Amino acid sequence: MQDHGHREIPQADREDHNANSLCGCPEGQRPGLYLHIPFCGSKCRYCNFFSVTEKQKISAFLTSLYKEVLLQRGVFDSFDTLYIGGGTPSILTPLQLADLLSHLRQNFEFTEDAEVTLEVNPADIDVSFLEQIHLLGINRLNIGVQSFDDRILDFLGRRHNSAQALQAIMAARQAGFDNFGIDLIYGIPGQNRSTWKKTLEQVLSLNIPHLSCYQLTVEPETPLGRACAQGLCKMPDNDELFEFFMDSSEFLEDAGYCHYEVSNFALGAFRMSRHNSKYWRHIPYLGLGPAAHSFDGKKRWENVRSLEGYLRRLSRGEWPLEDCETLTEDELQLEMLFLGFRTKAGIDLDNFSKMFGFDLWAKKKHVLEPLLAAGHLKITAGRLQPTRTGMALADSLALL
Repeated sequence: MQDHGHREIPQADREDHNANSLCGCPEGQRPGLYLHIPFCGSKCRYCNFFSVTEKQKISAFLTSLYKEVLLQRGVFDSFDTLYIGGGTPSILTPLQLADLLSHLRQNFEFTEDAEVTLEVNPADIDVSFLEQIHLLGINRLNIGVQSFDDRILDFLGRRHNSAQALQAIMAARQAGFDNFGIDLIYGIPGQNRSTWKKTLEQVLSLNIPHLSCYQLTVEPETPLGRACAQGLCKMPDNDELFEFFMDSSEFLEDAGYCHYEVSNFALGAFRMSRHNSKYWRHIPYLGLGPAAHSFDGKKRWENVRSLEGYLRRLSRGEWPLEDCETLTEDELQLEMLFLGFRTKAGIDLDNFSKMFGFDLWAKKKHVLEPLLAAGHLKITAGRLQPTRTGMALADSLALL
């Protein structure tokens, strides 16, 4: 891939960034660390995340990643979450993961109770693999199940089948993981509300601690996107997607799950994803690896979206930066609203006033009152919170 245009951060600005990045963390909160492992055994038809299938380059990538770790050492004081995502991180061997974690612990400080999550593909794992990585200190799994229906898995281009998905869940428990989640997708051509409900019923029978239910998004530059553009498959309309969302929320909350973010459900607060919650709460995070994003409370930057560019930059000792921006007050406000309205917790009005210097309710009362009357928002103990229908409309609520 071509190492295309980027904007380098001036050294003086970078020094300021390194010295002051912690100031963006709310009191009592620590930043999170994300690693992007860009390798996959194959590309799924719908996926637009940056990944490659050149597994022969894993060793070179890890060497470069360790160089980036050294470059970013000191950007943040310490972390209380680590999320290893991708791509498909479970493509790494236990030995490679052990070496990776060793490098991280030598160069970064982690709290004793740090949440350490690894994304895994059911096709890659067994009890032995999971037992080994559990001993390394990985204490949470995110299993990419997507569906328990083999026809849907085949349509999506997944490497695993439904039997492997079930085996992966059982293996996680046998290996000692009591904190794990699975991903599921709805809004798939050929799927209806009845078949989706059967999937959710299977989740209940398996007593899954954490569940992410994502609406299938058609990205133009994917095989699925091209097929839809050619009229080869028909996606559900917005009304159908709304019904999928409402069915999921009602069914899972009735079963005892907390619907704490638009796409996420947990059996109790202690099963919520601590790392991903940082994104929704606007808490700083550092991202390492190609295409990884970072945020220090005021600035956001992203790495080059190219494995070759990433390897080349780091071989020269350069920061693999693609772009960097400093957010304006208006942009920070909009992001806090956008992210806050995606969560059950919503917006703390007093905290918002302290951060931005104005009373959100007083300034936007003419817009907020109709939303409360329509049942999209509610105010509870000083928090402006989305209702179930409000969560379904979260993106538009942020534009108030």
